[in-house]
Amino acid sequence: MLTILGSKQRKLCDGMSRRAFLNVGALGIGGLTWANLLRCQARGGEKTPPRAKSVIMIYLYGGPSHLDMYDLKPDAPVEFRGEFKPIRTNVPGMDLCEFMPLQAKIADKLAVIRNLRFQQPSRGDDHTPPELFSGFPQEAFRPALGSVVSRLRADAGVRCDIPAYVVLSHRTGIPGAYSVQNLPAFLGSAHQPFTPVQQKNLSLASGLTLERLQERDVLLRSFDQLNRELDDRRGTLAGADSFNRQALAMIATGRVRDAFDLSKEPTKVLQRYSGATDFLLARKLVEAGVPVVSMAPTGSGLEGWDDHGNIFKRLRVALPALDRAIEALVTDLHERGLDKDVAVVIWGEMGRTPKVNGNAGRDHWKEAGFALLAGGGLTMGQAIGATSAKGEHPAGKHYTPENVLATLYHVLGIDPAQTLNDFNGRPQYLLDNREPISELVG
Repeated sequence: MLTILGSKQRKLCDGMSRRAFLNVGALGIGGLTWANLLRCQARGGEKTPPRAKSVIMIYLYGGPSHLDMYDLKPDAPVEFRGEFKPIRTNVPGMDLCEFMPLQAKIADKLAVIRNLRFQQPSRGDDHTPPELFSGFPQEAFRPALGSVVSRLRADAGVRCDIPAYVVLSHRTGIPGAYSVQNLPAFLGSAHQPFTPVQQKNLSLASGLTLERLQERDVLLRSFDQLNRELDDRRGTLAGADSFNRQALAMIATGRVRDAFDLSKEPTKVLQRYSGATDFLLARKLVEAGVPVVSMAPTGSGLEGWDDHGNIFKRLRVALPALDRAIEALVTDLHERGLDKDVAVVIWGEMGRTPKVNGNAGRDHWKEAGFALLAGGGLTMGQAIGATSAKGEHPAGKHYTPENVLATLYHVLGIDPAQTLNDFNGRPQYLLDNREPISELVG
């Protein structure tokens, strides 16, 4: 993770000062030669290579209700079916919630997986986002999809001014030990995601020129005598070198800074994404060449889906907001000719209990949930799988988050049967269940 900071000193989890990484105000630089910087500048003017595919992962933190969004049960008893009614879409048999009419109009550009099952702990009181990012529970400590792409895909990071993996905002919805810093797991800190903090600091400080960077580079390297052979198992020092190289490249070319600049977007586009700027930023980033962007949406109605009480009151606000955001992103990608190159997945770490509780809410439910996908060259316009009459369990075959991730690896051109060595030198498969969702890739 590269964090662009102001003047305040920050510490890494191991206590190392971020001075060793980057302070853009004074622009301390280590491990980047002037030749590298000029080479990155030159690349900024090169013809863009053929587009590689990208993924946008939208994480609805808390566990969104499958029964009230994409898998309504109008014939179930009232204590199961809830308060909402289904509406028809432009795809036969793919009904959606009445509060998502915009998605109903573009359902031919969407695919709903209705038979997901999760590894939520049996006690049911924990949230397990690592399963969505890596395919494994938190204790397995496996790398997230974005970090794997950073490590494996040949084109990731070829442009040194473009990060391979971006997590939008610090409100990632990743609690506890499975923080942004831990997303690369045993791949090392060089494959942490870029997390923007203060985008204005992607510019040079006032009065500082690129020519003066050469002097600072020489000066800092004269003090930087750290022995890379003493690096820790997380690759902190190697990560520092990587962050420095990428930071200066981003400052020199401005490509990433421009991707975060919403002021240049037409009024019509800004109005389309009104209240969901994270979705617009994700589109701009993949368009700029970032292979993987993930986020937990922010904005009115979009934050937090852990509805143990008053679920229908909250969803009456949240669902229209999410509906507008999804329609804006999917339609925008199609209009820009990116729909075959960018796969979008929208999901949470579980579903909700089929039976409404005494607080007019739904509790955690690992046995059934959904994922919504779009683009990426996958087969759209379908509802995949089904659940029982009350939405309690998948009816027949079920899929897991590993199958969804295997599908995304397929889109990205990565074989999930590959192995990477963990901290102990043991090879670990990217996924144990490496079967992609056949209805999407067939």
